[in-house]
Amino acid sequence: MGFFKVDSPFYEFLRRFVDVVKLNFLWVIFSLPIITMGAASLAVYSVTLKMSEDNEGYVGRDFIKAFKANLKQGILLGLITLGAAYVVYLNFSLFFAIESNPLPLLIVGIFAGVYFLLSLLYAYPLTARYKNSLRNNLNNSFRISTKYIGRTLFLILIIAFIIFVCLYNSTTIFFGILIGPTFIMFTISSFSLQIFKKIEKDQ
Repeated sequence: MGFFKVDSPFYEFLRRFVDVVKLNFLWVIFSLPIITMGAASLAVYSVTLKMSEDNEGYVGRDFIKAFKANLKQGILLGLITLGAAYVVYLNFSLFFAIESNPLPLLIVGIFAGVYFLLSLLYAYPLTARYKNSLRNNLNNSFRISTKYIGRTLFLILIIAFIIFVCLYNSTTIFFGILIGPTFIMFTISSFSLQIFKKIEKDQ
């Protein structure tokens, strides 16, 4: 019965899966006011960074503690994220709404989308792990994204693949709802942690 031992790979997988489900449920509940979505996301990153180091404690307790500690910065970062997404959405909406489909508008939309993505990709794990201003974290996220462009592109491809799988059919959509957002944040945390440790070692 070694398959079910507490130190078996199956048990470890099951434990991780349950933790991710718990985190995803907490993320959904604490994001319901919408304005707190950024703080809830920071709380998830705080826990998943610890999970990536096999250093987590009680998932629920750690989440709530991180949510309270990062509430103000999280709300602001969440509003910045929503604002950036709306700017890109508005730009592409205008591009398709105008009959002539002006190319400059498309180019601006693409560049804005890439800039916001690179500025926000590591901003959440940076804010969850280090004490710094949001402005510095956004700038550092962009710098890390461009300096480690290979890893960043690979991470983006993995995220796109996860989203594709989650939306593939009704069964995968169910699992996407159950664990999707937190699984993506866990993936970003794992990649980010490797880069952060490399930077810390170099410094």
